[in-house]
Amino acid sequence: MPSQRIILGIGLAILLVIGAASIGLDLKSRSDAASVDRALGILSKLSDMRPLLRSAESAARAFALTGDEKFAREYREASDAILAALPPLIEAVKDNPTEKQLIEQTKALVERQIAVNGELIRLRNAGDSAAVADLVGQEDREATATIAGNLAKAVAEERRLLFARRAESETTGRFLLAIDLAGVALILVLATVLTLAARRSRQELQDSLSASKANNEALEATVADRTEHLVAAHDELRLSAAILRSTFHSMAEAVLVIDTKGEVLLSNPAAEKMLRYRPGMTIELLRSLSTVFHADGVTPLPVQDMPAARALRGEAFDASEIVVRPVSGNPPVHLVISGRPLRDAAGAISGAALVYHDITASRETEHKLLQSQKLDAIGKLTGGVAHDFNNMLTVITGTTETLVAGLAREPALQKTAELIDQAAERCSELIQHLLAFARRQPLQPRNVDINATVLDIAKLLRPTLGEQIEVNSILEQEMASAHIDASQLANSLLNMAINARDAMPNGGKLLLETRNVVLDEAYTKGNPGVKPGPYVMLAVSDTGAGMPQDVLDKVFEPFFTTKEVGKGSGLGLSMVYGFVKQSGGHIRIYSEIGHGTTIKLYLPPARGQVEAAPAAAPPLPHGNETIMVVEDDALVRNFVTAQLQSLGYRTVAAANGPAAMNLIEDGQAFDLLFTDVIMPGSMTGRELADKVLKLRPGIKVLYTSGYTDNAIVHQGRLDPGVLLLTKPYRKSQLANMIRRALSR
Repeated sequence: MPSQRIILGIGLAILLVIGAASIGLDLKSRSDAASVDRALGILSKLSDMRPLLRSAESAARAFALTGDEKFAREYREASDAILAALPPLIEAVKDNPTEKQLIEQTKALVERQIAVNGELIRLRNAGDSAAVADLVGQEDREATATIAGNLAKAVAEERRLLFARRAESETTGRFLLAIDLAGVALILVLATVLTLAARRSRQELQDSLSASKANNEALEATVADRTEHLVAAHDELRLSAAILRSTFHSMAEAVLVIDTKGEVLLSNPAAEKMLRYRPGMTIELLRSLSTVFHADGVTPLPVQDMPAARALRGEAFDASEIVVRPVSGNPPVHLVISGRPLRDAAGAISGAALVYHDITASRETEHKLLQSQKLDAIGKLTGGVAHDFNNMLTVITGTTETLVAGLAREPALQKTAELIDQAAERCSELIQHLLAFARRQPLQPRNVDINATVLDIAKLLRPTLGEQIEVNSILEQEMASAHIDASQLANSLLNMAINARDAMPNGGKLLLETRNVVLDEAYTKGNPGVKPGPYVMLAVSDTGAGMPQDVLDKVFEPFFTTKEVGKGSGLGLSMVYGFVKQSGGHIRIYSEIGHGTTIKLYLPPARGQVEAAPAAAPPLPHGNETIMVVEDDALVRNFVTAQLQSLGYRTVAAANGPAAMNLIEDGQAFDLLFTDVIMPGSMTGRELADKVLKLRPGIKVLYTSGYTDNAIVHQGRLDPGVLLLTKPYRKSQLANMIRRALSR
């Protein structure tokens, strides 16, 4: 229908022209309205200025006459209001040169008048009546008249502009109304024409629809049947996808799917937790956050042998173990990785799928087990050798005594025999140390008051260690007795104290601590050979240099020492280890480089005492608050967050102070900060807590530490208001202390 299209085109063109004109006039009308509003605003400001000027002048004169401070206050308020109102007024008339010049002249005159009136008030306050009278006599009435005249001129100018703009706005409105009416009329004409044309075509369309209706009904039946099948298939596919998605996101293993460029196409939450992956990272960027080693943790892994590179080359592999050391200083992570190349329809490699399994906890347990087995093996070997040496030393010492007695007439030979006897005695002492390590020394255990023993040994240590070492003690009031050999305990304390002294050549602090503890199954699972139950804990802490991990791994081995030749036999701690193990106890060392070392002895409690049946334990306190856990040891961090979640709490975890501050600055909400005291890096737990409390004063804080003398303990006492949960702790202790901290 060409005629209908032409009519419609012409009508639309005319409507566009009318619309453009209408928009232009509307914008002009809005501009005129804005100008009117601006003029009204300026008139309002000018109107407000006049009474302020009169008020300031009247108040100044009234004060000059009466000296009433009320008029001085009125003057200051009025003058402040005048000075504050002038700049906005100048800004408002900046587009009108005439008004701007008038207001600027007025501003200068007003400021001069205010200065004169201010001087008048100052002289009146100073009691200078003559100067006041003189200043009043010099009143510049011409300036006052000029100010009033300028304001009147400005008002007249704005009124002139207001009337002109109102007239323009009314004219524009009439034009706009006329154009709108013309547009409405045109629309009505076009609607009439198009309606008639539509009626003609409707009949033609109805005939066509009737002809195709039968065909459409058959087609709709077919489509409905196929749609039903498609909906069922879609629902089944959606259910399968939901199951796969849920499984994928709940996997403990980290999964990364990458393309040939190393871009990550797919990841699961475990990848963010285990690998510290963040959305948008590439494999190359993720690799730059860590140094990767072979399974031995020493040999660097070449780039071409990285799991991603291998999979993108087409290799399919399983159980490939690597060690990842974060450049941030966090503990290393042991990973077992499986990889598969992904191929497109043509068979070309399009990417790779990588699955990471964290075996750090298993490797830590294996390491502790191997260390324990190694010490046990060395102990058995040492015990056997010491036994044979004792047999031989019995003969040697016996014969040397006979030689010394029989060579009384030959002093030179007798002196030689005495040297042999002294050497044999030294060997005997050495064998006793070896037997102690091998747990073969004859012990005479009894129920020992640990607190009394510590107090007695502390008296001996102070003169022995010297004035540069400060000896303190923290003793639990109702301390249980231990079933041990008292003399061997004293020797062990002395050995540990001497080692602590040697670690503090420039002086420091030595802390002796006793406490009743219970080691639960969660703790004993990570420490092979330790039985769960109650223990008497005795800790010796120093503020020395601390020990690195490679030294800690060997510290209990006999003859291992870091001291100079002639300054230590390397048997002190091995003897302590053997004594504790032979007594049925457990020993643990906590050490922080640059902060010091704590050695904890877990000794068996006293025997032979009838104990009442334990009362039914009250239910553990639960909660639903959010707790931020800051702990550098990944095993401890994961353990604590799991325990807290089982108690109903929500958790947010960070490996160190800076990581925690990043979460806080990003707006992370939480109710309690649960932080280790000493962590790698420049920020301690105490420093972190101080920063958090400055940002969020209402946050509760609970500290934890395996090192008994640290940033929150001074002179053997906790700082006031500080809550500390000492490692290791049971779940009940954690639950009660968390609740106590939240309730403060």
